[in-house]
Amino acid sequence: MRKLVASTFVSLDGVMQAPGGPEEDPTGGFAYGGWMFNYADEAMDLSRSGFDGKDRELVLGRRTYEIFEAYWPYQPADDPIARTLNAARKHVASRTLKKLHWENSILLGADVVGAVTALKAEPGFDLQIIGSGNLIQSLQAASLIDEYHVWSFPVVLGRGKRLFEATAKPGALRLVSTRTSVTGVVMSTYVPAGDIRPGSFAQTEPSAKELARRKKMANGMW
Repeated sequence: MRKLVASTFVSLDGVMQAPGGPEEDPTGGFAYGGWMFNYADEAMDLSRSGFDGKDRELVLGRRTYEIFEAYWPYQPADDPIARTLNAARKHVASRTLKKLHWENSILLGADVVGAVTALKAEPGFDLQIIGSGNLIQSLQAASLIDEYHVWSFPVVLGRGKRLFEATAKPGALRLVSTRTSVTGVVMSTYVPAGDIRPGSFAQTEPSAKELARRKKMANGMW
């Protein structure tokens, strides 16, 4: 079965809206579009987290698809990211689009969860979500995301669309790897790790085994 990987840029307070530019997504009066720009450095290898779509099939929400479709097909042919994104197969979740103009693009249909479940069962490259916050919400709630590549930027935005909204399905994550750029961007990879296991630091009564251990220690001291 193919993995479904979600890659996204987030602020320290979890906002993922419009990292690339002011016009990217001003929904809700968001005024900080382009907030990641000044943190870029050479340590940020886009291919390492699948942001360039190399050897992946993309799964995109409508807004992310439209942003990409308006830009990447028109970049120079020798641009490595443009080359891989244009060549990748792109599965697009949309209730409004009827026709897709970017090469190798396919509509997922009304049942996005069912369509992605079917895609994961097919042979081929792993599936890659880039951005696409609403789509991440739906697929995370259905437990379909196998890996998260989250780049956390040292900036607080206060408002905007978040990676995990109030509708997110509770669950534990395990940190697989992490790196830090010169500008302080923490690039981390997580995988789901089952249910949350609550505990408490409040003092509890010691077990019989613990009481016996303490008694043995006390006898040995005297």
